[in-house]
Formats: sequence, C-alpha cells, structure tokens
Amino acid sequence: MAPWPEVEKPETNNYIGDSSKQNQNMAGKEGENHKGNVASLGNKGEIQPAFSTVALIDETRPEDDPWALPELQDTGVKWSELDRKGKIIRVLYGIGKFIMLLGLLYMFVCSLDVLSSAFQLVGGKAAGDIFKDDSVLSNPVAGLVIGVLVTVMVQSSSTSSSIVVSMVSSTLLTVRAAIPIIMGANIGTSVTNTIVALMQAGDRNEFRRAFAGATIHDFFNWLAVFALLPIEVISGYLYHLTNVIVESFHLESGEDAPELLKVITDPFTKLIIELDKSVINAIATNDESAKNKSLVKIWCVTETNVTLQNVTVPSSENCTSPDFCWTDGNQTWTLQNITETKYISKCQHLFANSDLPDLAIGLILLALSLLVLCSCLVMIVKLLNSVLKGQVASVIKKTINTDFPFPFTWLAGYLAMLAGAGMTFVVQSSSVFTSAITPLVGIGVISIERSYPLTLGANIGTTTTAILAALASPGSTLKYSLQIALCHFFFNVSGIILFYPIPYTRLPIRMCKTLGNITAQYRWFAIFYLLVCFFLLPLFVFGLSLAGWAVLLGVCLPLFALFIAVVVINVMQKRRPHSLPEKLQNWDFLPLWMHSLEPWDKIIMSSLAFCGKHCCGFCKCCKVNAEQEGAKDKQLKTMEVYENTMAMADEERGGRRAPAVACVDKTGTNNTAL
Repeated sequence: MAPWPEVEKPETNNYIGDSSKQNQNMAGKEGENHKGNVASLGNKGEIQPAFSTVALIDETRPEDDPWALPELQDTGVKWSELDRKGKIIRVLYGIGKFIMLLGLLYMFVCSLDVLSSAFQLVGGKAAGDIFKDDSVLSNPVAGLVIGVLVTVMVQSSSTSSSIVVSMVSSTLLTVRAAIPIIMGANIGTSVTNTIVALMQAGDRNEFRRAFAGATIHDFFNWLAVFALLPIEVISGYLYHLTNVIVESFHLESGEDAPELLKVITDPFTKLIIELDKSVINAIATNDESAKNKSLVKIWCVTETNVTLQNVTVPSSENCTSPDFCWTDGNQTWTLQNITETKYISKCQHLFANSDLPDLAIGLILLALSLLVLCSCLVMIVKLLNSVLKGQVASVIKKTINTDFPFPFTWLAGYLAMLAGAGMTFVVQSSSVFTSAITPLVGIGVISIERSYPLTLGANIGTTTTAILAALASPGSTLKYSLQIALCHFFFNVSGIILFYPIPYTRLPIRMCKTLGNITAQYRWFAIFYLLVCFFLLPLFVFGLSLAGWAVLLGVCLPLFALFIAVVVINVMQKRRPHSLPEKLQNWDFLPLWMHSLEPWDKIIMSSLAFCGKHCCGFCKCCKVNAEQEGAKDKQLKTMEVYENTMAMADEERGGRRAPAVACVDKTGTNNTAL
C-alpha cells in the first residue's frame, strides 16, 4: 500500500479505523456543499474520508457486448499528414497487400481442394463400401447419417451426390431412398468452415465470433433436417414435386457445366495430385474389380478402342446372338465387342510414379494441406487486420451490415442471400465461400446476423451449380441426377422458408451465439462439438440402424425425448422459473459434472498440462508466464491506494475467486480518497 502524504497532524487511524465515526461524520455533513468542504479541508491540511469504501472498490465499468462489432482503429499516420514520397509508398504498400491477399486466397482455395482429395484417398473406398448395403440405405435415418459420414470423409457434397446418382441410375437405389442421403450430404459439407474457425482460437472474442459464424451453417442444416425429414418420410413431398418437374420437360443431355474456379485452381492442384473418382462409384455399384484399383490417377491421356473379335464361350447359351455362334470341334465361338485401352501419356503430379498405398499418400496430403490451410488463414487474418482499418473498415462494415430504412428493412437480408448465392455460383463450392467469410466474421467485418443470410444464399448457390452439372449428364443418368439436384434445391428452399422470414424463427442465430459463448470460455469444447456432431453421433446412429428398426427406435426415442425435455426446462428456467417445481428451477440437485463444464475443464486442462510438462516443457513455460503476470499484478496493486485495509483484502480474495475480472481495464476503477 502506498504511504500516506505528509500532513501537519497525521492521524491515519482517523481514516482507517472506526467506521462508525466515519458514518457519524458523513451524516453530520448532509446538505453541505461538497466543494466548500473540500476547500476548507484543504486549508486545514486534513484529508476527507471517502463516503463509501464499497463504492470505490466495487465500482466496475459496464461489460462490453462480446457480439458487438469491434472498431478497427487506424493507428498509422493520416493521409493528409504524409508528404508525396510517403503517399507513393503507402499506395505501393496497399497494392502489394492486395496482391498478397489474392495469392493467399488462391493458396487457401487450392489447399481446400487438396484437403478434399486427401480425405477421399483416406476414406474414399470406405465411403463406397458404406453405400453397398442396400438394406441399410432403405432406412431414412440410416441414409441421413450415411450422407453425413460419407461427405465428411470425402470433404465434398458433390462427390457424395455423384455416388448417389450413379447408384440410382444403376437401379441399386431409388430416388426416394436417396433423398435422406442428400440431406445428410448437406450437413456434412458444413464441417469444412467449422474446421477453419478453429484456426482463430488465439483471440477469445475473434474465436467466439468465428466459431458462431461457422456453426450457424451447421445449426440451420440440422434444424432443417429435423423438421423436414419426418415430413418427407410421411408425405414424400420432395419426391413428388421434383418428379412432376422432371416429367414435364423433355430433357436432353447438354454441354458440361462451367467450372469457373476450377479453371484457375486445376493447373496448380493437378501438379500435386489427381484422382480417379470413378473408382469410388464403381465400388458403390458392387464392382468387385474396383477394390484393387488405386484412386490415384496414373495415366491422364488414354485411348479406348472397341473391336469386334472372335472369342470362345463355355456353351452356346453364352453367345451374343444365335447368328454369331458356331462350334469348332470341342469349342464354341461367338463375336463380342472387346474394349482395349491404350495408355498414351502419364500424369505429371507428384505421386504419379509413387509406389505408396492410397492411405499413405492421403495422410501425407492431409498433413500438408492442413498446414498450408492454417498458415494461409493466419496470414489472411493478419493481412485483413492491417488493411481493414479506419475509413476502409467503416465503409465495408456499413456496406455489408447496413439495413434499408423502414419499411424496407427486411430487404437487406434477401439481397445478402442473393449475393451469397451468386458468389457460391462463381466459386462453385459452398464450402469455399463459407470458409472465406468465416475469418471476416471473426475479425468483426461481418456480423452474425448478416452472415446468416449469406450462408443460406451459399446453400442455394451450391444447388444451382448441381442443377447445371445434372443438365450436362449423359442421357442414361440425366433424369435421376436432375431430380436429385432439384430435391437438394427444394430442401434448402423449404428450410429457408421455415427458419428465416420471421425474425422469431431464426433459431440458428441464437443457437450459434450460445455455442460461441461456450467455446470462447472452454475452447476444447469446439473440438468436442466437431467430433460429436460429425463423427460420433452419426456413427452411433448408423450402428443402431444396422441392428434394425426396433433397436434404433428403442434407443433413440427415449434419448430424443430426454433431450427435448432438457431444452424445454432450460428455456423455462430462464423465462418462467416460477412455473416449474421448486426443485427444477435450477440444476443444483444434480452433481456438478452433470450441469457444468467446469469439472470437465479442470480435468482436460490438467491432462494438457501433464502432457505439456512431459512432452515439450509447455507447463514450465506457462509457469514462468504465470509468475511474470503475478509479479506484474503485485506491482500494480502496490500503486493503488485504499482507505480501508479490509477493502484491499476483499479485492485480493475477489481476484483469486474470479480471475476473469483481471482482464477488465482498471483505469476507471483506481479511485482513492486523494
């Protein structure tokens, strides 16, 4: 504690001693002018005690809204203060940053493409094997989780959709049974931007916004499935609607759909890896010979010739036609078309001459693509933080997040939806677009409320791309591929109708903010959420579906009812607690680990500290940093002056009890009687 200043008759006990005397002095001075008292006491050389020690110690600044968009302040020299040379240098720096940003975005998109190829190499054949079980696919719940798992494994909803189309065209699967798989693919494709959001875990508020902006896509897809899958199973409205549309047109196969982004990225990604995706389709359609084939494409230029040749067959029943069947001694001959493939030119990618198995190549590419993805994302965020400052940031924020004046306020969201659909159509991938806006949400350029319609627009944009791709399909698969693409389109439109037009129904915004607050406090929960929603839960339901409908309903229905009851009780505890029984007004009657993440957080952080101590000395570094911070806090406390020693003790106890308060700026609370 700082020493008291020298006065004529220092009597420190008068100020830190008997609190009842202080109260009597304060009561006797009611109604007097405060400034006059200060002046008179100053003349006498006395120090006036504080009216309330509690007010001085406990007074805190109001907590800022963590979801408010931060002001990106421009800390550089103003443009008007620069000379000619400084202005030229700043313009050149701006051009250089813009070129660097384009380069990083290019590498970011290419790394996403390579990441998708890596996942296909690791799990592509397993994905094809999953599709082989026709009895399981006839179960709509199993089809849903299979769509999620396969899309997560191959990191591409277009790949899983193409597998479904090939199965439908080969009569292994009906269109109605394929609709739940398409719904699952819609969920699985949102895992990419959720992984991207993990890269912004360094800053708590940025991570809060980025993870919420990424998972808003997840929540919309899950809610749409929970609402629309039962309706589709009961009524089949998506199947009947799309069947009427397809049957009403006389469709012919057209030219290939434009792939605008692939034209730019393929020259680079094809130098790293090229895949033969027909192998996955062949495995899914029960082609046993495809199991031994590699997904890595070796020959890029081939020539296929079909010739009519004489071949021997076991008997005349195996002849192609009675007219082309004859015997020569003990042998039966017939004419058959023989397909011969001539290999002309090998591919030029890195693994064209490699003898490594698909799994090893996939793991290598997975590690490299994640490294490049993380590095590009970190540099993009740093670069955006340096570029989006001052007037530039305010202009972009106002352009993206502004609303039209009343009564056209509602129109801004639909325009954002249209913009999201257009941008997704250009880049040909909803994963690329949503992954690109996730860092912008994290640094505060785009609000959560505006990212929601942009994400919904991305869902629409990727379905229009699928429709164009379906129109370019060959005649044998044209009808089925177009009908499945239209099912995907109307599913997303139905979800938007349910969860966007009325503000009260925009549940994904509230849900993603709740999850963002949790993951900002317990960052390990983000990985837990990712594993449960995209891996463990689908695997659990898939395992139950293998046991049959009775087991699936017997296990899932009670769990689902319990989940709904917990959600309803939580809502009532916040809004109408008095309507609940006294015991249910809070969860304190349960053990702490059942209604709080704090015990789990202690276990996980202790495990990480133990691992760091024995693996890389991380715990020792943290201990040094903690000691330095403790010494700094102690030094700051010695500079503060309190007129009551008990207040100092209370403040220290409060600091130990709630260390998060130490993050609050103390410049406004360091008040003293001096």
